[in-house]
Amino acid sequence: MKVAVTAGDKSLDSPVDQRFGRAKLFLIVDTDSGMFTVQDNSQNLNAMQGAGIQAAKNVLDAGVSAIISGHIGPKAFSALQAAEIKIYTGAQGSVREAIEELKAGKLQSQDQADVEGRWM
Repeated sequence: MKVAVTAGDKSLDSPVDQRFGRAKLFLIVDTDSGMFTVQDNSQNLNAMQGAGIQAAKNVLDAGVSAIISGHIGPKAFSALQAAEIKIYTGAQGSVREAIEELKAGKLQSQDQADVEGRWM
């Protein structure tokens, strides 16, 4: 499975970024092979609006079937949900730890956003 994880750095050991739309990076991880690519999200860091929707579009274009993040706002959540992407929030620790928790069934997919829009 291909999963996008919000990240603060280009390593599996980097912390999960708590923001989805304004995350610095996404690590696109193949949970079967452990291989990953880095997707820059810097264009959305200081966006006046639409950061979550644009970030959702970018990860959808990468072909992921799930998202792991600390939090996701309502507009991004709606865009991801419409594309039938599984959404996991509340992740903490490193990207590697979040992937392991997903594989172990310890993360629960969400059915609604967990923060309001423009959450920082």
